[in-house]
Amino acid sequence: LKEKVGNERVICGISGGVDSSVTAVLLHKAIGEKLSCIFVDNGLLRRGESQEVMELFRDSYRMKVHLVDSSEHFLGRLKGVTDPEQKRKIIGREFITVFEAKARELGRARYLAQGTLYPDVIESVSFKGPSATIKSHHNVGGLPEVMDLSLIEPLRELFKDEARLVGLELGLPKELVMRQPFPGPGLAVRILGEVTPDRLETLRSADLILLDEIRRADLYEKVWQSFAVLLPVKTVGVMGDERTYEHVIALRIVDSQDAMTADWTRVPHEILARISNRIINNVRGVNRVVLDISSKPPSTIEWE
Repeated sequence: LKEKVGNERVICGISGGVDSSVTAVLLHKAIGEKLSCIFVDNGLLRRGESQEVMELFRDSYRMKVHLVDSSEHFLGRLKGVTDPEQKRKIIGREFITVFEAKARELGRARYLAQGTLYPDVIESVSFKGPSATIKSHHNVGGLPEVMDLSLIEPLRELFKDEARLVGLELGLPKELVMRQPFPGPGLAVRILGEVTPDRLETLRSADLILLDEIRRADLYEKVWQSFAVLLPVKTVGVMGDERTYEHVIALRIVDSQDAMTADWTRVPHEILARISNRIINNVRGVNRVVLDISSKPPSTIEWE
């Protein structure tokens, strides 16, 4: 990295996830003050995530982190969009546009660093052999062909478990290194159909409950991923003596080694019951919770 960067400046995108965090700390150790980190709040993050990320990197690592709140911009671009590939392409394109603008504001930089992993690459583009494009990842296939910045992707040929090992070698806290994967396009690909502020709030509330119960059951580090999905359908229910017609939340909890294949986790029924009851009783506008029992392949881990 030192040789490649030389005396140039690097902008690094961080999300608070394992991949971008490892990339940022790796670069910080290699090039120090020549690294400027940008954290884009695209309005598609989980509750409290923006504040957590800023506190971690500014306070724990004393790194230069610049917060760009582009929530309204991203949600405006996604208005009316329901196709998952379109969502990913739009988020990828706007993500880079925001970076270019911030990079210019911070002064001349030549490189943009990203925490792209090998599974992201082979699901997006053919790399070292033939593979069909399954879906565009916002930091690979979703990038515009013409950019003002060249890419640096030090983890591009690593799997998630290997990236975690690099993180531990770098001295990152275990709770960060073992954080479950979160998609680059954020909650936009966990909301089937149009992304709106109200639908985001519904999903955030349900997801918070799911993760709380998974942690309480000591399953968070044992499963690969656990998250909620907001479906584009409503179902009839009953609350007291009243008929309801409200949203459906799907629970996606999977085991995997590298995200290339995955199997649904056999979570004890009493834990699932607690998750379902809490979501239905506490999340406004939801009257049904279902469990995704699909494996990868043929299903992908994320729904979009």
